[in-house]
Amino acid sequence: MEKQNVQQTPKEKFIQFIKFTLFSISAGMIQFGSDALFFQLFRFSEWLSYLLALILSVVWNFTLNRRFTFKSAENVPKAMALVLAYYAMFTPVSTWWTNELTGPSVGWNNYLVLIITMVTNFITEFLFQRFVVFRKSINTNDIARREAEKGK
Repeated sequence: MEKQNVQQTPKEKFIQFIKFTLFSISAGMIQFGSDALFFQLFRFSEWLSYLLALILSVVWNFTLNRRFTFKSAENVPKAMALVLAYYAMFTPVSTWWTNELTGPSVGWNNYLVLIITMVTNFITEFLFQRFVVFRKSINTNDIARREAEKGK
């Protein structure tokens, strides 16, 4: 399928942001729940619990947002490689600050740090996916084609 620069109305952009937000909330619930499971039940360290939970939520969030939010027919390995590049930078930094902020010298609550990290991730990941990963392939999948045909 030919890639295109999609012109979206303000309403379409708003709906896209709302979908991203809702899918991110579901990914956040997966991340928060699995972090609690790894930390409380399995007694993993804060940074390891965070890292494993992050991986689970990233796969979930990427899959839903690619298909339903950005409606992208982008090559999955290529798109996932770009998301991997984002997380190759975000993960070490956020794992480090989780370890530092929850450690004995600062002593912040694990869940407070997790929430701050998740909000930071939400904002930066939306911008990265919208303007880097899917910028030329928005509304190119089968869902978008059917919607466009309905609108004609």
